[in-house]
Amino acid sequence: MQHEFLKHFPKRMKNVGLYAVLIQNSIQKTTWRQYGYMTSDEQLNLIFAVMLYIMEQSLREDNCTMDDIGAYIDTINVQYWHKGMNYEDCRQLGDFIVNVILSNDGRIMQFDGFNFEENTYQTMNISYVANKIVYVDLEVKRTSYYLTDDGYNLLLGTLEIENNMKLTIHEMIFQMHLEKQSYDKAVDEIKNVFNLLRIQLQKIQEAMSKIRRNALNYSVRDYEDVLNENLETIGDTQEKFQNYRELVRNRARELENENINVRRLGKKDEENLNNLRVIESYLNRAIDEHQKILNNHFDLKALYTKELEDLTQMSLIRRFPMRRELYDKVLEQPEALERIDLFLRPLFNKDPGKVYNLNKAFQYQKPARKHTEEDTQEDLDFDEEAWQKEQEKKLDEKLKKYENSLSFLLEKACVTGEVSLSKICDQISENPAGQDRLIPNVEIFKEIMVEMIKNDVIDIDALERERRENLQDRKKEFQLNSMLLKLILDEPRKKITLPDGSAVRRIVTSKTLDNSYVTFSDVLSENGERKAIRCSDVIIRVM
Repeated sequence: MQHEFLKHFPKRMKNVGLYAVLIQNSIQKTTWRQYGYMTSDEQLNLIFAVMLYIMEQSLREDNCTMDDIGAYIDTINVQYWHKGMNYEDCRQLGDFIVNVILSNDGRIMQFDGFNFEENTYQTMNISYVANKIVYVDLEVKRTSYYLTDDGYNLLLGTLEIENNMKLTIHEMIFQMHLEKQSYDKAVDEIKNVFNLLRIQLQKIQEAMSKIRRNALNYSVRDYEDVLNENLETIGDTQEKFQNYRELVRNRARELENENINVRRLGKKDEENLNNLRVIESYLNRAIDEHQKILNNHFDLKALYTKELEDLTQMSLIRRFPMRRELYDKVLEQPEALERIDLFLRPLFNKDPGKVYNLNKAFQYQKPARKHTEEDTQEDLDFDEEAWQKEQEKKLDEKLKKYENSLSFLLEKACVTGEVSLSKICDQISENPAGQDRLIPNVEIFKEIMVEMIKNDVIDIDALERERRENLQDRKKEFQLNSMLLKLILDEPRKKITLPDGSAVRRIVTSKTLDNSYVTFSDVLSENGERKAIRCSDVIIRVM
């Protein structure tokens, strides 16, 4: 074509259409005046504020019901806009924004972009939000909203970066801030990188959902785009992030050693140390997200291939009307009933019988116990709600064992300021109840000690600040940092303190200098057996 810069023009107009359709849906509505939003500026500001809230809930994988949206609008209205609305008005306004403006009352939204290569207009569908059914408290049915790809592109499009370049550019900016030791800015960039990885993972999962519903409605072009984005994301990201994590750990270790061996850190250095710990935590989460993208990438390819193969096999099936091809023929020639078996025989074909393979008898067979147990559990799952409650109860009991073991270690350490496992072993040798509390089973005790040794130095103030300022995945599983905050800060009646009543602010865990070992006898394993365990002697200090 004559003007190369007009190539891919519809793709550019799709980004324009995201704003044009949204403004068109909003500016034509008079409902805004009922709530005091008279100008288009106020209306658009509230629409984008609501979309940002839905995006944050989507990234955190939390539910976003209409009650949540109404409460959010009520909160920001009280703090900032001071419109004369109560909670019910805010909820109705949120329903108007989501279901009327962003969803167009359920009608398809389209925008036409001119395709200069084909000399015609190309119609592009636009969708900002989607919804799914969730159960609140395992029983109350609600509709939860989340952003679609168009919704994410609308909010992130102001960066003026192509999708395949966003991750690369944010990663380059993050690296630049690390080199300049601008750790506060590096924190913001690593959060952006993590959010982009989370969005890519959600895009893969959404593609898999569409393919499962109907593979014919998912075009090859969309499939190719997702695969290309996956390959660009998983290229060398993991290796880079691992190098960044090692660099961050080394710099954090240098500041910690300086604080311990030379002098107390100044306010600036202490802030840098806290930022480095936040960066390390987000790097760990980014590496995990990268691994999920890699796994889902292969799952997507396998799923799309399987669905297309199934559709191909269905096309080979020949269908015919029974009345015309069977009943009418028999009525015309009743003597054909004598040979009706020739017509019906293919309907009763059976799979060929299994033949015993003698070679398999002399090959090593891997145990399939785990797979059998999973199948058995699925077969017995006749009451999903009761089964879910039973699983929740078992998980709560297991977390309680983690909590009792960890609190026992901290209580012993707080008596004198430090304690070793060998000293605890001597104290509980005559007290089986104490040993059962410390080691409810081998696996729980091992996981707690591994996490404490791996974290080395735990700053309670930094953990509290990170929990307050940063988004965290609220998963119901053992997490050392969150459980420490619960034992030390969140439970006033059970709060663990030092002998003088002061709060615990730092926990240091290290192996003994002589690399000695300690043996606990008659310890319960997870499968119910009693045995002796031998582990490295560890010293736990509290300050």
